[in-house]
Amino acid sequence: MNEVVGRDDLLLVTLDTLRFDVAQELAAAGRLPHLARHLPGGRWEERHAPGSFTYASHQAIFAGFLPTPAAQGPHPRLFAARFGGSESTAGRTFVFDSADLVSGLASAGYRTVCVGGVGFFNKRAALGSVLPGMFQESHWEPEFGVASPTSFEAQIDRAERVIAGLERERRLFLFVNVAALHQPNWFHLPGATREAGDSRATHAAALEYVDRHIGRLFAAASSRRRCFAIVCSDHGTAYGDEGWTGHRLGHASVWTVPYAHFFLEPGGAR
Repeated sequence: MNEVVGRDDLLLVTLDTLRFDVAQELAAAGRLPHLARHLPGGRWEERHAPGSFTYASHQAIFAGFLPTPAAQGPHPRLFAARFGGSESTAGRTFVFDSADLVSGLASAGYRTVCVGGVGFFNKRAALGSVLPGMFQESHWEPEFGVASPTSFEAQIDRAERVIAGLERERRLFLFVNVAALHQPNWFHLPGATREAGDSRATHAAALEYVDRHIGRLFAAASSRRRCFAIVCSDHGTAYGDEGWTGHRLGHASVWTVPYAHFFLEPGGAR
């Protein structure tokens, strides 16, 4: 990362609430053609979330604690705050002196931009302003939120405009929190109803919706130069698993998340 930071643009996409098992099943079944072409070996990496809900997980991610590989570590991290005794900081880790990665990248010359999704990014109250407040530029509209059936398309529209307006020589760190997977997501599955509510099947349909459009985001993020992309979930959610529903709880469906990182070459090549 010490070679990447300062040379390439950076994209971090959190697919909010995405379960690992659903993500992996859809990739294996060929139902995520646009994402799968970028996943190493066409498969998601299984990892453990740093938090069981959005706010906690993103606080950790923005401190450099991305989801951890699902095996005994220590696992060297891509990014880390300078901290004595850290066992996961290695020679290739990009080490920053501030308390969070976002300001660390700003100090390295990056324009830091947040395109929010779920309520913790809506800036409507003090709590919803903490995470977007880390960025030099942040965006949220109701059209980006959980209740919009076209939220991801609206987010990409905004990201494209931001990128088009940025000076060519300025490096970009773009963060997008994708709200489409979060409940309510029933409207992404044809024939589903509000009364029946969300399910594992509507969760999968929401991921297919994201896949249909994510190529636009990747193209925009790599339109100026090579881009290093991280795509992961911040936490999963339970749909009646062993009697559990929702998240901010300690079930494996919440703690086990999909992760991938890869380069996006200008012109759309992997």
